[in-house]
Amino acid sequence: MKSAEIRERFLAFFERHGHQRVASSSLIPANDPTLLFANAGMNQFKDAFLGREDRGYRTACSSQKCVRAGGKHNDLENVGYTARHHTFFEMLGNFSFGDYFKEEAIELSWQFLTVDLGIPTDRLYVTVFRDDDEAFAIWRDKVGVPADRIFRFDEKDNFWSMGDTGPCGPCSEIFYDYREMVPGPADPFEAIESGSDKVVEIWNLVFMQFDRDEKGDLNPLPNPSIDTGMGLERIASVMQGVSSNYQTDLFQDIMNPVAANLGLEMGREASVDAALRVIADHLRAMTFLIADGVRPSNEGRGYVLRRIMRRAMVFGKNVGQEGPFLHRQVGVVVDKMKDIYPNLDQERPQIQLLVEVEEKQFERTIRNGLPVLEKYLDRFVAEGREQVPGDVMYHIYETFGFPIDLMEDVARDRKLGLDHAGYREVLAAQGSDAKKPAQAKVHPQLLADAERFETEMTCHAGLKGSGTLKRILVGDAPVEDLEAGHEAVLVLDRTSFYAESGGQIGDRGMIRGGDAVFEVEETTKVLDKLVLHKGKLVEGRLAIGAELSTEVDPAFRRDTMKNHTATHLLHQALREVLGLHVRQAGSLVDPEKLRFDFNHFAPMTNEEIEWVEDLVNREILADTRVATAVMAQQDAMESGAIAFFGDKYGDTVRVVSVGDYSKEFCGGTHVGATGEIGCLKIVSERGLASGVRRLIALTGPRAFQRFRESETLLREAGDRFFLKRDQFLSGLERMVEEKRALEQKVEELKMKLAKGGASDERTESVGDFKVLIKRVSEVSGGQLRQLSDELLQRIKDGVVLLAAEADGKAQLLVKTNRKDVHAGNLVREMAALVGGKGGGRPDMAMAGGKDTGKIDEALEKGLSLLRA
Repeated sequence: MKSAEIRERFLAFFERHGHQRVASSSLIPANDPTLLFANAGMNQFKDAFLGREDRGYRTACSSQKCVRAGGKHNDLENVGYTARHHTFFEMLGNFSFGDYFKEEAIELSWQFLTVDLGIPTDRLYVTVFRDDDEAFAIWRDKVGVPADRIFRFDEKDNFWSMGDTGPCGPCSEIFYDYREMVPGPADPFEAIESGSDKVVEIWNLVFMQFDRDEKGDLNPLPNPSIDTGMGLERIASVMQGVSSNYQTDLFQDIMNPVAANLGLEMGREASVDAALRVIADHLRAMTFLIADGVRPSNEGRGYVLRRIMRRAMVFGKNVGQEGPFLHRQVGVVVDKMKDIYPNLDQERPQIQLLVEVEEKQFERTIRNGLPVLEKYLDRFVAEGREQVPGDVMYHIYETFGFPIDLMEDVARDRKLGLDHAGYREVLAAQGSDAKKPAQAKVHPQLLADAERFETEMTCHAGLKGSGTLKRILVGDAPVEDLEAGHEAVLVLDRTSFYAESGGQIGDRGMIRGGDAVFEVEETTKVLDKLVLHKGKLVEGRLAIGAELSTEVDPAFRRDTMKNHTATHLLHQALREVLGLHVRQAGSLVDPEKLRFDFNHFAPMTNEEIEWVEDLVNREILADTRVATAVMAQQDAMESGAIAFFGDKYGDTVRVVSVGDYSKEFCGGTHVGATGEIGCLKIVSERGLASGVRRLIALTGPRAFQRFRESETLLREAGDRFFLKRDQFLSGLERMVEEKRALEQKVEELKMKLAKGGASDERTESVGDFKVLIKRVSEVSGGQLRQLSDELLQRIKDGVVLLAAEADGKAQLLVKTNRKDVHAGNLVREMAALVGGKGGGRPDMAMAGGKDTGKIDEALEKGLSLLRA
């Protein structure tokens, strides 16, 4: 049975039993800073389990995309060496949010496995939590599993939690016995306890009863719930009669084409097979991660993606692949999975391009980092060491991104090992290399408030509104009243203020009531429920329960709206000019400017920037009407509205349309028509990270002011340098050429002076060779090297000791053509006297230092070392 049929059978089975089929969420968890990636089917239902979200259904089923390659759940290093570890996998799951509980969950799982899939019952075993007598009885008495096929395990094995905090509870696992197909203990209990691949877990039923808080305490959930997870890859191996997930169609349909493309043959060499397993697994992970909006970087999710990509590249190199090769294999994964995940086909060009860019960057990493590593290795071999120290490993990795596993291969060629323990110590001192996003801290009082009420935002109805004061926080302390002069956070049950979200900054303004005037400086939202008004009470007194009026600063809101609508126009224009791969990767909208981050792999040309400006300003001049509509999420998607991966949307969403030009999911505030924006001017374009660019733009009067400043600068520069407007560039070019010619003459004069000056030069005899000692002034490092070549030619056989004082610093250079003199070692000793360090090759080396008063002493030190 193919994997696609298994997936569909699972979802259809639970639909028949009243479950809502729910699409997989993005691999980027929405509004959950505790997770790097979605790593279980229940992630997207976390708020439903906690009673914070009403989804309109109480039972659900899904096939969830998951990644385990960072943080607590990290399978990366095992991938390729075991039958069942993966970075990317699909988790089949059925869920109950306070509807059915243990008995129905157990009966449904058994029915699907033994009836719908037809797995023989004598191949299955069950485990339960040691104290869960209820689950044991259901399995034995209701389902009919013999007691000797039900095993009890402790918390380590049969108590499940998503992370350090969050929903958790006892669980019951179903295991499949491979029998003679896989070697291992004959006793099934021993096989399960030891983690043998002979008896393998295929389905985990979690009886969600508790919410673990930051103190580790278990708090009962509002309603006991069910969370189950069955890895598609594992059940596919069972149904296809193979003992390894990599033998299923999920991987074979990738590994076979990749092997053919790379000129490799499977089944002949263990190292080649392992490399193909790694490449296939990592290709799946990188393809899905990039499609969901993750970009390679040096922190957070992007850091993990980069590790996955580079690990695949290293394994490719290990089996003879030279240069970029991974990007050409992306299509194999897309073709295998596109029927289930259509967005992969839409993102195919973007994924291929990004992988190729990362491969080329990695080639540069190897090219830049390898010489540095080899210098260290040569030194360690000469010193008789057996290992590369952990701090050196960390330095090379952090500086060049040079992979540790590749470092190990290079060191092995010189009979050196790596000090992994020392490396881990350095990592621990520097902080976790997973670089997980920081967890947001929410005041306990606000957590409690969010269970009782949420703030109704009326920001789209107007600038003014009213509400009841529900909470006052001064620092970390909740208070009942507030006196004038104190800063605080106010929470109301209703507000006309827009809370910071979707890149748009929160409103500013005033909250009034009686004699009280509260100046709002910042408006934010927590738990997607409560709006926090941060500011200062400038007059009067406030108390809990007071009826207040809310008044947004009209100029602040107006200018922010202009910039927000402009970002929508800018997004669409970028997609027209650069391609449909462009997706918003972040934004900041405030009254002063707009900042827009987007996916693209090359700097924009001036022509592209001007083209984008023209498209946006054309829409502004057309005074196109801006419309908003609230609709079902599925209807919005089908209408062509652009949604953003990583953002969490409810069953109904707000869509902002600018005529027929732009349509996006958006909860922010916007102008009524584009003419209100005035105009747009892009003032900055730069790279933010690999594959991510950043634009900064101005609108309205601020854009006009930028035009005026540019005009003023051009006029004043022309007046100062006597340049006419139509001759400005040619005049500047002429002046630059004249300056360059004068600088060249100065350099030539410096060299002429350096070659002369006999009083600062002398030659000494040391044994059978000569030592030329010379001190010069104000020459560059390049000139010093050129001078050393000429001086060495003059003495033919010997050593040149050169020193210079330039820009208040000392420069030292040693040049030799003798085999019995090491220039690098010699200059290192000399550099210590001028307060510096340096080194280099045996024939030429340079050093620098701050103490110019010790230059002569350093030259004499070099001579004395040669005489020793």
